[in-house]
Amino acid sequence: MKQDLKISIVIPIYNQEEYLEKSIESVIRQTYSNIEIIAVNDGSTDKSSEILEVFINKDNRVKIINQRNQGLVAATITGIRHSTGDYICFLDPDDFVG
Repeated sequence: MKQDLKISIVIPIYNQEEYLEKSIESVIRQTYSNIEIIAVNDGSTDKSSEILEVFINKDNRVKIINQRNQGLVAATITGIRHSTGDYICFLDPDDFVG
């Protein structure tokens, strides 16, 4: 893939504190660096928002969008609307990139 193409990675999040750190770390560590990570916090009531705050201070490619809980589809659409990449991909917050 050409290095000048930007990839937007949308992660809709609702109460995923158990998996979130591993998931986002796996994206950050990828060799392709022209990415933006759009984490849509869909009204989480656990420590997901605290974990996300650590990542925005750690890597400027991470963007957090906070919204009241509206469900997976709405969170995904919010992520798409905030994407600026040439391509968009989606990652569940309990998955990781190998």
